[in-house]
Amino acid sequence: MDITGKIIAALEARSGTSKASGNPWKIQEFVLETVGEQYPKKMMFSIFGEDKIQQAAINVGDNVTVNFDINAREFNGRWYNDIRAWKVTHDAPAQAAQAPVAPFPTEAPAVPAADPFAASSPNDDLPF
Repeated sequence: MDITGKIIAALEARSGTSKASGNPWKIQEFVLETVGEQYPKKMMFSIFGEDKIQQAAINVGDNVTVNFDINAREFNGRWYNDIRAWKVTHDAPAQAAQAPVAPFPTEAPAVPAADPFAASSPNDDLPF
């Protein structure tokens, strides 16, 4: 599954040591908000592993596409969803993607012709 949006929050990374193997671990969570929808949605996802966190290089305000897996786990009789990113792609900023690139002008802009009926000074009153 994948989703595209803007990163609106980067939560503090957590780390620890696995009880079973004694290996160190690190996890960081991010909040993404979809853009271009009438009702934008927010989704929190996590990246597991210090190397993957650094590789993703996510900052607040980045436009990204996140590929993720969803899994549920049970703890003390309650179920919790886990949305784990496995790939993060940085997209072009939304404003730059929407703004068309204007070609260079090939000729000088046209100068408007002088209006023959315009008053040349405020004291030019007609007698009629």
